[in-house]
Amino acid sequence: MSSQDTSPVPPRVVIITGVSGAGRRTAAHAMEDLGWYVVDNLPPAMLGLLVDEVSSNGIDRLAVVLDVRTRGMFEQVGRSLRDVALRGINPETVFLEASDETIVKRQESSRRPLPLQHGGHLLEAVALERRMLSVLRAAADLVIDTTGITTRQLAQRIDHAYGDGETGLTFQLMSFGFKRGVPIDADLVFDVRFLPNPYWVPELRPKTGLSSDVSSYVLAQPGAREFIARVDELLEGMESGYLREGKKQVTVAIGCTGGKHRSTATAEELARRLRSRGRRATVLHRDLGRE
Repeated sequence: MSSQDTSPVPPRVVIITGVSGAGRRTAAHAMEDLGWYVVDNLPPAMLGLLVDEVSSNGIDRLAVVLDVRTRGMFEQVGRSLRDVALRGINPETVFLEASDETIVKRQESSRRPLPLQHGGHLLEAVALERRMLSVLRAAADLVIDTTGITTRQLAQRIDHAYGDGETGLTFQLMSFGFKRGVPIDADLVFDVRFLPNPYWVPELRPKTGLSSDVSSYVLAQPGAREFIARVDELLEGMESGYLREGKKQVTVAIGCTGGKHRSTATAEELARRLRSRGRRATVLHRDLGRE
């Protein structure tokens, strides 16, 4: 038997909490942009089970949003945190705070009642939330007062605290077929239908751009590698601007007719180039298998 320890490595766990209207959702989105696995509105009693699950799946950073929407279950928070501590994990807590006036303005803008309002006065609901959350606030590792700051500034605070020094963007390369529509969530869209279509090569037709045969065929076409190099150069030039604006992930969509051959091979090659210069890049083939 090997003496090597193969037990799962406990993840780093951050609890995001605070009063409603103080920016919990913005903080959660910022954590997602930094690559954390984020779970919102988890019943506190399930925290230990969630930690076990993400640990067994190799997830090393977990952020959990806990708030008073769980109402009666919120009383279980203390016990749940102790349960996590027994697993050898010391959860960190970031608490979002804001003035009563700020919360009132934000809630009036959103036109949504607070979880504990129940048709009553908004400030009474805020005061009740503060009392319920007082212990968590007192024990928080980081308290951020969002009064008077923008969502971008809050995201920057989260980035500074939990970004682990990472720089640069995360690029998601998405291949797609124009016949199924342009992705509405793409930041940039490129068209590779100027390249010859492997669909018309009988031995390549049943294969996809993930196969070496199709990839070699596509990349050998005049202008293919030049196009990829220029897109890579364009992304490199835009990167600092995106970062200044607080953007952490850019979705680059690359389309051909059906999303099976040219776009798939091109997206994979562009991701390879991005990784070769130290950038984080993931690939999603939206329409592969739908043709």
